[in-house]
Amino acid sequence: MIGQTRLSRRQLFTTGSAAVLAAGLGSTVLAGCGDGAGGSGGRSDLTFMYWGSAFEKKAIDDMLKKYAGEHDGANVKPMFVPVSNYPTKVSSLVAANTPPDIGYLGTGQMYDLAAKGLILNLFPYLDKYPDLKDRLPSSYFWYGKDKLAANQLAMGVQILYYNTDAFSAAGLDPAPFTAATAWSWDDFVQAADKLTLDQNGKHPSEDGFDAGKVKQFGTIAPAGGAALYSLLRSNGGDMVNEDGTKFALDSAEAVDVLKKIQDLIYVHRVAPSPAQLGKNAPTTSVQLQTKRVGMIIDGNWTLLDLMESKVPFGVGVLPKFQEPLTMTGGAAGAIFAKTKQPEEAIELYLYYNDPEHVDLFKDGLWAPLQKKYYTDQAEIDKWVLKDKYPANFRTAVVEPTLKNGVTDWGQQIKNADRIHQVLDPALEQVGLNKGAPMDIVKALKPKMQPLLQGKWPTQEL
Repeated sequence: MIGQTRLSRRQLFTTGSAAVLAAGLGSTVLAGCGDGAGGSGGRSDLTFMYWGSAFEKKAIDDMLKKYAGEHDGANVKPMFVPVSNYPTKVSSLVAANTPPDIGYLGTGQMYDLAAKGLILNLFPYLDKYPDLKDRLPSSYFWYGKDKLAANQLAMGVQILYYNTDAFSAAGLDPAPFTAATAWSWDDFVQAADKLTLDQNGKHPSEDGFDAGKVKQFGTIAPAGGAALYSLLRSNGGDMVNEDGTKFALDSAEAVDVLKKIQDLIYVHRVAPSPAQLGKNAPTTSVQLQTKRVGMIIDGNWTLLDLMESKVPFGVGVLPKFQEPLTMTGGAAGAIFAKTKQPEEAIELYLYYNDPEHVDLFKDGLWAPLQKKYYTDQAEIDKWVLKDKYPANFRTAVVEPTLKNGVTDWGQQIKNADRIHQVLDPALEQVGLNKGAPMDIVKALKPKMQPLLQGKWPTQEL
């Protein structure tokens, strides 16, 4: 069962764990957790449940104290839960009828709760709280007509990160930082070759290169997750068809991408195999800091660790196939239907994901939901700090998020958690070179097709 696995922040950020909800309904109630009850005399007693690193915990706790100070009488109780245990603890609280007022949720668990009427429908509140309307369309989670379950916690987007010292040593110019100048896949492979060095300083394209003694790899093969999906869509491929009812990973466009990703490891030798990478591979920031790799595709949340660890890094747009694209998506922030103070909860909901109030935007972990933070330079400057963020961040990340973003398919597909239980091991076979990508996806199709139940609806505001 998925409930027995150790979940990473990234897994929760992109899919969630509905299966954990089902598995945990009989779990023991957590001691000391609030029941969402409102206080007397108009006082706001709210509970706010979240996961995150020690840095994120401090930022959220500080934000909640700031909120209380600016809202006379507000009393918000932070409820921190480690990411590995988060879905199970949510299910425990739901089973005990003591959910928090507001909480982070993986998308699979959020949809499951919403379908059971356990998440507050925000649609009736849109007119009273117009700030709920001014958000990027891809940030909304709809579960039926006029049924709005949540927004993302924050916007997530895929970025090409690179070690600027490694680029300089390889004689490479900065990676392209506009969609119009994005590298082709061949350009990307050539750059990765220049960045890859064995212990004798030879590149994979040179005679005598020792693939068993690589000092620095050019990149890491994006054989799954958000990076893969960005590239699939760039080539006109997809995981499923438009309405989410048919398997599409066996298209020529999708297989072409999988083959080229596999070739990064086993033909071009510019990326480590899973064995070389190791089961407990270091984080992106450590890989770049130690120059184990020269460039990596990863989410914007990696900025926090990179900036904190003082890695000399730059950002660029993703390489393209047919068109330059990047995937956007993220976990949900939702209000539980049991809250006795829905309007106070909405006020806090609007407060916590605004860069005006939370340092996590300035510090690199989160990107905003509101349109103004992508279109108005004065608003952009409130979170993309010039003395902190890398140069060219606006053209490499802010503009592509708005103009070249495609929504995470797992954020829209029904039954996502069960699908990923089947899909992810198959994609691992691509990286392990356990067969030709076409053969792997052909074997996957009869397993995944019965799980496809369509996509959740979308709705314009």
